[in-house]
Amino acid sequence: MATDDDSVTITFDDFMRVDIRVGTIVEAEPYPEARKPAIKLWIDFGPKIGIKKSSAQIVTHYSPEGLIGRQVAAVVNFPPRQIGKFMSEVLTLGFEDGNGGIVLIQPSLPVPNGGRMS
Repeated sequence: MATDDDSVTITFDDFMRVDIRVGTIVEAEPYPEARKPAIKLWIDFGPKIGIKKSSAQIVTHYSPEGLIGRQVAAVVNFPPRQIGKFMSEVLTLGFEDGNGGIVLIQPSLPVPNGGRMS
């Protein structure tokens, strides 16, 4: 986890290489086998990207049932990462709440799935 002291200056081109998209959570289930408590997510990023899986350590503030239909932001161009027996294909984004819990990043109004952050 980066802190303010770890900041590195990057170029705008560096930033544009990170593909952050919005998607809607269409399925969510507990992931008790994970080393740290997590929830498995299936996120619909629209017709071009499709549905991608993510393992997110968001159990402090969210339940699987309450996540269905919620739009979230995720990095979609990292390589897939094996999390236990689950292959996480995207990195769902959030901020730490000051007590170690993660609060998801989401648009304040509905936007089309697959839209790129700009």
